[in-house]
Amino acid sequence: MARGSSIELFFVDGQPDGMVTAEMFNWTGHVLRAPRLQVKDALSRQQSNGSGIYILLDDLAFPTQAYVGEAESISRRIRDHDSKKDWWTVAVICTTSADSLNKAHAKYLEARLLEIANTVKTVSLDNGNVPSRPGLNEAACANMEAFLDNLLMVLPAIRIDIFSDKTQSPAETKSKMRGNESEELFTLFFKKEGINASANLIGGHFVVKEGSDARSSWVGQDAPYRNLRSELEAKGIIVPAGANARFAKSYEFRSPSAASAVIVGRPDNGRMSWRHAETDRTYAEWEADKLSETSDEAVVTPWELEGVK
Repeated sequence: MARGSSIELFFVDGQPDGMVTAEMFNWTGHVLRAPRLQVKDALSRQQSNGSGIYILLDDLAFPTQAYVGEAESISRRIRDHDSKKDWWTVAVICTTSADSLNKAHAKYLEARLLEIANTVKTVSLDNGNVPSRPGLNEAACANMEAFLDNLLMVLPAIRIDIFSDKTQSPAETKSKMRGNESEELFTLFFKKEGINASANLIGGHFVVKEGSDARSSWVGQDAPYRNLRSELEAKGIIVPAGANARFAKSYEFRSPSAASAVIVGRPDNGRMSWRHAETDRTYAEWEADKLSETSDEAVVTPWELEGVK
């Protein structure tokens, strides 16, 4: 079973879209996300003067444009980029509380992040090439991989998900099922369009299964999920299949409605479209049943236990 982790977010100026820092218990890493409009304030902070890695990105572009770099003085390097790169809107700075990352460490993390970005293909990289990993010894490589694991957990918490691969192989899906007590199967049918799709709800992840049908193209009005559909087509996750399309890989969605909209090619209330495979209840009805079961369970308070002789 995976262990839970705690991330501390601090909104520097009290605004959700302003500067935010992220740290984890028992991890030396310090991550700062700042909009470009506040880059001056961000670079004046103590951590920005240290060595580490940074990410510049335009999170409004499709696909997201990004640049990953390393520096012994991140503040100095980003000031240089500010005059030479016009496109970025957000800067992410990753350093350590004791400035313990040396040049080789930073280069290793930079190379690994670029390798991951090229693998998941969620961004358009502004980097000219992927640098090779520096020659760290075995222990240092292990330390940097552990550091990277924590960093990849922190980044989505500050809305940086360009290194997250939501595709899943059948083996990965089965592994998730074995690791969670709760696994449920849902189906979605659109008889008129010949669409038949299935998805597993696995420990809070709504995963549309490989081989599921989808409409051949987006037919509805512009909507947030239209870009997601285009992204999945560009990445080869949804591919043409006769009169329709199909999922070439399993894919993890944030909600049933995101999944159904991508499948039917228009905005859709997935809570009503998906049905539980065993009970034939809609997702909304099934969820309500589960919540009702929870509310009916007896709850024993600590003081009640103390009164038991």
